Amino acid sequence: MLLGSQLRRLREARGITREAAGYSIRASESKISRMELGRVSFKTRDVEDLLTLYGITDEAERESLLSLAREANVAGWWHSYTDVLPSWFPTYVGLEGAASLIRVYEVQFVHGLLQTEEYARAVVRRGMKGASAADVERRVALRLERQKHLLDSNAPEFHIVLDEAALRRPYGDRDVMRGQLQHLIDISGLPNVRLQIMPFGFGGHSGESGAFTILSFPESDLSDVVYVEQLTSALYLDKREDVGQYEQALKELQQDSPGPDESRDLLRGLVQLS
Repeated sequence: MLLGSQLRRLREARGITREAAGYSIRASESKISRMELGRVSFKTRDVEDLLTLYGITDEAERESLLSLAREANVAGWWHSYTDVLPSWFPTYVGLEGAASLIRVYEVQFVHGLLQTEEYARAVVRRGMKGASAADVERRVALRLERQKHLLDSNAPEFHIVLDEAALRRPYGDRDVMRGQLQHLIDISGLPNVRLQIMPFGFGGHSGESGAFTILSFPESDLSDVVYVEQLTSALYLDKREDVGQYEQALKELQQDSPGPDESRDLLRGLVQLS
């Protein structure tokens, strides 16, 4: 996805059509489209030829992009879970693991990176009706594995605005919800985690379109990616105008929500009520 996004921008900057790019590597226009969407593996020769076509002659820049191609062809740890994941989600897990900053608005339930095991199990069971117990447990295991990234030495900054609705909508019994609320209090104390709660009392706000995630990467030449999950698919948006609108929406959500300290107080109040 990262390399494909870069290749698309380079092609568009030179005014080259997908058809012409495909011709240069003895491939179809549809293959270029799939490459740019990160849906096929990358042959080093194809990437080298495209970079030449796009006028990229600087050796350092070429090597940086060829390195991305080699990394893209190595299966990540999450690929062993693809049998219990929707087809669009492995791409997200890869991007999440590469991100240095993850910004989120969530409304339906607590974000997967912040879920307790018991809460995650209740969410997965709800979302995978009819799934076997083994498949549910594999999905939960993947979620717990993803969470380790927040505790790594190279952990990303994680900024989330969590709608109060997610805190009041029960998944599991009262003990599960109480444990989840306490976990949010605890994990929000991490230096790389900024958790804010958008309270019911605020009324309408800029998150009216629903949940979304903005992923930013340590490489300065890689654009941010917005991830929007739908019922049967997901959107990956990286055009500057699209990303800018989501960034503005999140900025307003952060400004309109109580700060981290006040949000922790709100969570403590909910624990006492649970």
